[in-house]
Amino acid sequence: MAAPEDVGMKRAHVGKKKIATKRYWDSAEKGEKEDGDKEQKEEERKKHPDGEMPGLEKKRKMKEAGEKKVISGKEDPFPGPAPIPKEKLKKFQRGEKTKLSSETSGRLKETLSRSEKASDLAQTQAARYDLLLPEDAGFLEGDEGEDTCTIAQEDIADAVDITSGAKYFNLVLSQFGPYRLDYTRTGRHLLLGGRRGHVACMDWQSKQLMCEMNVMETVNDVKWLHTEAMFAVAQKKWLYIYDSNGIELHCIRKFNDVLRLQFLPYHFLLATASTTGFLQYLDVSVGKEVAAICTKAGRLDVMAQNPQNAVIYLGHPTGTVTLWSPNQREPLVKMLCHRGGVRSIAVDKTGTYMVTSGLDRKLKVFDIRAFQPLQSYFLPAGASCLSLSQRGLLGASTGNIVQVYQDVWGTPVKKPYMAHRVRGSVWGAQFCPFEDVLGVGHAEGFTSMIVPGAGEPNFDGLDANPYRSVKQRQEWEVKALLEKIQPELIGLDPGQLGEVDRASWEQRHQDKVQALGFDPLAKEKFTPRLKTKGRSSSGKVEKRKKQVAHQDQRELIRQTVEEKVEKEKEKKREKSKTDQRSALDRFRK
Repeated sequence: MAAPEDVGMKRAHVGKKKIATKRYWDSAEKGEKEDGDKEQKEEERKKHPDGEMPGLEKKRKMKEAGEKKVISGKEDPFPGPAPIPKEKLKKFQRGEKTKLSSETSGRLKETLSRSEKASDLAQTQAARYDLLLPEDAGFLEGDEGEDTCTIAQEDIADAVDITSGAKYFNLVLSQFGPYRLDYTRTGRHLLLGGRRGHVACMDWQSKQLMCEMNVMETVNDVKWLHTEAMFAVAQKKWLYIYDSNGIELHCIRKFNDVLRLQFLPYHFLLATASTTGFLQYLDVSVGKEVAAICTKAGRLDVMAQNPQNAVIYLGHPTGTVTLWSPNQREPLVKMLCHRGGVRSIAVDKTGTYMVTSGLDRKLKVFDIRAFQPLQSYFLPAGASCLSLSQRGLLGASTGNIVQVYQDVWGTPVKKPYMAHRVRGSVWGAQFCPFEDVLGVGHAEGFTSMIVPGAGEPNFDGLDANPYRSVKQRQEWEVKALLEKIQPELIGLDPGQLGEVDRASWEQRHQDKVQALGFDPLAKEKFTPRLKTKGRSSSGKVEKRKKQVAHQDQRELIRQTVEEKVEKEKEKKREKSKTDQRSALDRFRK
């Protein structure tokens, strides 16, 4: 049977706490513990007369010495993060830091400092993780006294592994040539367009054919769009869009007589150059024409793009190269590059150097930042097709010979890095992204050359991933459409978009006065006086403001009327003076 105290505990309300009854032995044990604790504290105080306990004293000493607790109990000989080389940091630098003036507002300073901190963190992390990249760029090295340009492609294919050796192959297509070609941004798929109407696309690494057709019309150029699912073909009359199965999606008749195509991936713009001298831009995401510019330069058969700022480069028969943006009707820059017509243009991926070839049989390298020539080379037969790789190698074709040069904008080059002879005259050449391969389209088909050290060994999986699946491609496409850059932002210096307008307050005030026609700050605005007894309500305050404004308007009108009257009086006086004629006026001739 339960004790009476337990029964009382059960009957108690849930919210109330029942205090247990104290026993005589509980108080005795607690008293003994308290007495023992007091004795220990007194002993410790006697040992430390200053009043500090040993634990507190140890903590104070650690704070003063600045020591840190380490698991091993020893100090770290290399404290802090590992240092990063300056060259690595410079590689991932995102422009110069903004210099803030005293006029900049506090909120703007905070946002700019936050964005700079984020960019610095991204720069340091990218430079630190650059050490972990698995692949290195290769190169071709000959024996003692042997030139690398004399090494044949067959010897290279035999010396490398089976996978790399399979990248050298020839497609014999002599019936519908010569051929133009284009690789996707991932470097996985190849698009071929024959002059006599043959169009084919394939996965060139696995040699799997995606589609093949004959459009029964002259093909001037071919170009992949944002993915390998669609491509554009510049046919004799109009521009056509096909999918990867060869089904015609669109026939765009606004774009007629197109000769060259360039696709801007981050803007989703397809730029076309025609025989009529028009440069046109098509937004492939919505299917609308963004701009149509008449260059007034005749036939446009030389075209290139700057991957860094999306500016279009056009070569003309007068030897000039013009830079174009869809925002202006006039060229951004006009450069005289050759004494004869321009045959081909190539721009490197950093947007720093431009290489041109002309009918004067010269190959010139320009620094686009200063618009000045750096190097000039003389080729006996000139160069018809130019292409720059991701690692800075230059491919130049002369007739049926393809030559590859190394570091053309540095020290003067005396001999080519590699050379190869194809079966027919070259009509198109392009380096494959992320691969040591140069694709050459000629009159007898297509040739894939192995060029060690041409491609970037490490790729960005979030931007251009050669091994992405269908699901990853779909997700990337949606993200790219959401992050599409508007064509209004295309310009020579994209870094200006992140800068602050540092125009002084006076200059802005003068611009405002010129735009409005009067100085809004010339007279102080009327502020009604505060009145009591309900006479300062919002309605009555506005009424008083309107009365004062009407009075000001009346004064202005009165002044203008007086000025007009005075001018009319002056005109009448001048007329009266001219009307007064003397008797001698009749003798004047």
